[in-house]
Amino acid sequence: MWQKKAVMGPSSDKVNPGGIRLWHVILSVTVVGLVALFYKGLWGNPSFIPPVTVNTVAPGFTAPSLHEARQISLTEHQGKVVVLNFWASWCLECKVEHASLLAMVKRYEDNDKFIMIGVNYQDELTAARAYLEEHGNNFHHVQDVDGRIAIDYGVYGVPETFVIDQKGIIRHKEMGPMVGGRYAYVIEKVIEPLLMEKPVVS
Repeated sequence: MWQKKAVMGPSSDKVNPGGIRLWHVILSVTVVGLVALFYKGLWGNPSFIPPVTVNTVAPGFTAPSLHEARQISLTEHQGKVVVLNFWASWCLECKVEHASLLAMVKRYEDNDKFIMIGVNYQDELTAARAYLEEHGNNFHHVQDVDGRIAIDYGVYGVPETFVIDQKGIIRHKEMGPMVGGRYAYVIEKVIEPLLMEKPVVS
């Protein structure tokens, strides 16, 4: 006859009054929580976007250039400070910050350790090219027609900007137009320290 028997001592296998071990309760709660999150992310809300946090590895991508017949990859710029800007021609706030982006690229045009890449989000090619023709352009852009890159980065809306260090780690995320004080902050507190290989508090 099989008999349940404690073998670890009285404190290691205690049961509650209902006969259910504490670890059973913890496990059950954890499983229910994970199932609820899974349901919300995949079935309850198909557009669920997992957040990308600062100080994590930047998701890699290879995407078609907006202007050239070639692919642009994030990995080809490893060893540089990369400013990744998500934008669209239909985005009003993108127009507000565009001059700041041009000024930033102009500021570092002689620094081969800096590069900016625009990610054109769910846009039409002709509209995107017309936008840059009208507002000016001095950096490379890739197409994100299906929004896959934006999903990988947890983008909730455009414009959003990520600053990635020389080792491919996200060091700053800027939500909304990067203008005025926010532009100065990104320059002084994020990009300049990274270019000098100093710690960044973001």
